[in-house]
Amino acid sequence: MNIVLVEPEIPQNTGNIARTCAVTDSKLHLVKPLGFSTSDKYLKRAGLDYWNKLDISYYDNLDHFFKVNQGGRFFYATTKAAAAYSDFEYQENDYFLFGKETAGLPEDLLEANLNRCIRIPMKDKLRSLNLSNSVSIIIYEALRQNNFINLNKKGKYKKEI
Repeated sequence: MNIVLVEPEIPQNTGNIARTCAVTDSKLHLVKPLGFSTSDKYLKRAGLDYWNKLDISYYDNLDHFFKVNQGGRFFYATTKAAAAYSDFEYQENDYFLFGKETAGLPEDLLEANLNRCIRIPMKDKLRSLNLSNSVSIIIYEALRQNNFINLNKKGKYKKEI
């Protein structure tokens, strides 16, 4: 699975998302400009010791991202979508794009891809969920649909019960 953050602004969100990507074996794609330095202490603190286990790519802009990843299946997370994220069937290598915290994804990108826009249902008149929470909800639904590919589904107690 692929998580794409387009112009993320808050280092703690990106750090949390990086950690989610590491534990879910998902690739993180960061589309510039970033609202922080990737050496930012808040970014590193939120991602803890997962940075060296992370598959990450950087892009100069959205055009660069789409050029490098042409042929992919893209889904666009937005509060404006008509369909819920749970209404779609996801495949192993899908890309999930999320916009910056203050503005979301570009309007023209959404309008050109209305059939691939996904929404997390929520109460009316409230803006949105936190970006890192939104990423977690959507990536785990996609992973669930694909039987949690490459993930260990069973933990272990010290004593078997």
